[in-house]
Amino acid sequence: MTERSFNGKTVLLTAGPTHEPIDPVRFIGNHSTGKMGYALAERFAEHGAKVVLVSGPTNLHTDHTSIEVKHVTTAEEMHKAVLKRAGAADIWVFAAAVADYRPKTVADKKIKKAGDELTIELVKNVDIAAALGKQKEEWQFSVGFALETDNEGANAREKLRKKKLDMIVLNSLNDPGAGFAHDTNKITIMEEGATHTFELKKKSEVAEDIVNLIWERIYG
Repeated sequence: MTERSFNGKTVLLTAGPTHEPIDPVRFIGNHSTGKMGYALAERFAEHGAKVVLVSGPTNLHTDHTSIEVKHVTTAEEMHKAVLKRAGAADIWVFAAAVADYRPKTVADKKIKKAGDELTIELVKNVDIAAALGKQKEEWQFSVGFALETDNEGANAREKLRKKKLDMIVLNSLNDPGAGFAHDTNKITIMEEGATHTFELKKKSEVAEDIVNLIWERIYG
């Protein structure tokens, strides 16, 4: 155990994608693998925290005894799981790539191919981080993630403000080796009045950078 201990702290962390069903066969999703979120869960646990990991569909697993995993599929399921556990957590980390929209109706049988076009009406999913931000207590610390393709800094800072986050981790799909499916990531961490830029690193090392900065803000 290093001196940077989270002993006595509970971390609520989301990871992976969500899958929004269209019919029993198909879904709307994204390319998230959950690697960043799982790496963060491991780092927090190694530093003494109790971690509650709410995970969307991934091929990953963890055997760490201090990590409790709650598996979910949809954004609605993730939202319910987070709401149930948020009040007891000291630190919230929203690393999941939650689908912004879901089909308004889900077919109970496979949609058969017919015609050249298929129209699916979508409705907005709840923004989990923003919803939780409305009930965050002073003693709780909240971290969000922003994956952007344009106006990266401005978009991330807007999310930091709107979602009442203490910190937001920005990564851009314009940076080679960053984003979904890679074992590496290149991040910028933004706070109110401060920006921290890091080089391309393994996601395990990126997780350590994030955890260290959170520790400094809570205990420093």
